[in-house]
Amino acid sequence: MFKGLAGHVRGADLREKGDAGRAKLRGPASDRATSFDIAYHAGVSQPTVSRALRGDPTVNEETRKRIEAIARRLNYKVDKNASNLRCRQSKTLALLLFEDPTPDDSLINPFFVSMLGSITRACGQQGYDLLISFQHLSGDWHTEYEDSRKADGIILLGYGDYLAYRARLEQLVEQGTHFVRWGAVQEGQPGISIGSDNFQGGYDATCHLIAQGRREIAFLGNASSHYPEFFERYRGYAAALKTLGRAPSAALQADAVSSEESGYTAACALLSRAAPFDAMLCASDLIAIGALRALQERGIEVPHDVSVAGFDDIPAASHVTPALTTVMQDTRRAGEVLVDTLLKLVQGKKAEGTVLPARLVVRRSCGANGA
Repeated sequence: MFKGLAGHVRGADLREKGDAGRAKLRGPASDRATSFDIAYHAGVSQPTVSRALRGDPTVNEETRKRIEAIARRLNYKVDKNASNLRCRQSKTLALLLFEDPTPDDSLINPFFVSMLGSITRACGQQGYDLLISFQHLSGDWHTEYEDSRKADGIILLGYGDYLAYRARLEQLVEQGTHFVRWGAVQEGQPGISIGSDNFQGGYDATCHLIAQGRREIAFLGNASSHYPEFFERYRGYAAALKTLGRAPSAALQADAVSSEESGYTAACALLSRAAPFDAMLCASDLIAIGALRALQERGIEVPHDVSVAGFDDIPAASHVTPALTTVMQDTRRAGEVLVDTLLKLVQGKKAEGTVLPARLVVRRSCGANGA
């Protein structure tokens, strides 16, 4: 049944696209106007016209009024049947997981696996089904979703390089897709994000290392706008160092993405330098676990010689030896807020980004004064 309806809508869209092409050649429409004609005259996309004419609050007031004026001038009539097909809710939300480098075949960051349960429960409590899909970053998932209409909105988990990913988020906004993502909450970003207080987490973990008598503290993780969550953790680290009257040293920072292998490689690079260090703050637990392996292979005792702290509190953090001090992100609350925020968008209500508190969990990898 769904395929038949989708085919009907796509057929109508193709006819409208043909009309739009002819409109561009002949100027103003001489017969029955379409939403593509309005888009052409308004200088916006057809999805923006559709959202404006149904009163979607994501379209700014000036653009909406311009579109409505053009629609009146062209004597545009809304096709109620097609509109109902497009606006019909499926009572399903889609969760898109993106590939991450992992030592097994899952390619899913274990932090996101721990969030799945809370998202599933939150959907069930709201009377929604959850469609889980694994997407490759190289795939054309953003346009595939627009065409499929299998869900009322999407939750995005994981994205790699944010600057490369941002264009796809901008396209989702332009399409009028309802979506939320887990990530850094920043001004001016496309769409709405829910995330942890990464700055405070980085600050608290570094202050704990300082309280244990550590002074030469390294940071493992990409510290740039390409990875905004890691960058916020780095900024918290830098702010804590400032309490000692110190600035971060380039010699004590090594880039890493969130994988054990990347953490191992970054720790090896750090160990090959002349700069001494007595502690590591790692931008994720996976990086920290890889760093622990590099230190242990070289006979460096943790925490006696070097203290190590991570970020995320994935299940493995409490099982490695020594158990890892880390910053806990509240995955249960995260799932609830992601679903609640997305449903507000689906229902046409106002929604905004949320920063959730993070909490330091102290374990054996940061022994007091190297004990």
